[in-house]
Amino acid sequence: MGRIVKVSGPLVVAENMTGAKMYDVVRVSDKHLVGEIIELVGDTASIQVYEETGGLGPGEPVYLVNMPLSVELGPGLLTSIYDGIQRPLDIIVDKTGDFITRGVTADPLPKDKKWDFVPKVEEGQKVTSGDIIGTVQETVIIEHRIPVPPGISGTVEKIESGEHTIEDIICVIKDDEGKEHKLKMYHRWPARTGRPYKKKYLPEMPLLTGQRPIDTFFPVGKGGTACVPGPFGSGKTVIQHQLAKWADADVIIYVGCGERGNEMTDVLNEFPELKDPKTGEPLMLRTVLIANTSNMPVAARE
Repeated sequence: MGRIVKVSGPLVVAENMTGAKMYDVVRVSDKHLVGEIIELVGDTASIQVYEETGGLGPGEPVYLVNMPLSVELGPGLLTSIYDGIQRPLDIIVDKTGDFITRGVTADPLPKDKKWDFVPKVEEGQKVTSGDIIGTVQETVIIEHRIPVPPGISGTVEKIESGEHTIEDIICVIKDDEGKEHKLKMYHRWPARTGRPYKKKYLPEMPLLTGQRPIDTFFPVGKGGTACVPGPFGSGKTVIQHQLAKWADADVIIYVGCGERGNEMTDVLNEFPELKDPKTGEPLMLRTVLIANTSNMPVAARE
């Protein structure tokens, strides 16, 4: 446990941080504010705090979590509304009301909800990272495929089926060294580490956006990247909204990074009302909203 020696806005400096690592998550003060170590010099750490630091002072404790800032990946992501560090805003508002209390936490994925897991591998089968071991019908229009997490390969020793929560062990894999890996329907992944891949394909097909000027004059490839520059009030956010509604994509992840609060409010109010033009179901059934507005600290918006 460390101690605060300096507070300067969202930056907190703490000493006695022996054992801490760069980009580890810490809990600052007895309010348990979420922070991330961005600099280490000896046993002194500079911490970016993702919440309001008013009232903090020297001498208050800093608790080590001993893991990097991570996200949870698994069934339950779709239809969710998160802030920039994957706190579920729709659950937190039920806990604290419209104004979020400092230090409040909630599970990013529902830990008590049961999902019908359908195995796609058999006992004795060899699997490696990225192989699909089973599926879950997450919403009526999206099937969630459960992969072997990166860094794990071996032989399937046990595979379950039926209804399980994401905390239940649904598969056991024994690697070549005889070590058993117990898999759940979700896993954690460091937010600053890119996902590994076997092969990266060049864009070959156009992503139809549903906006004729874009599709005609500025076509975007599936798997590609597009940029919409412009001054204040030119319609950049409106284009984002239209792409999220009408683009030829299976899943929409809308990240309102640095958005004005009123623009993000429009999204949060509007999206649950929209119907998916392909299926007639609510668009939220294939959408994840990340409300990362401009009042969050800079590091949290990154």
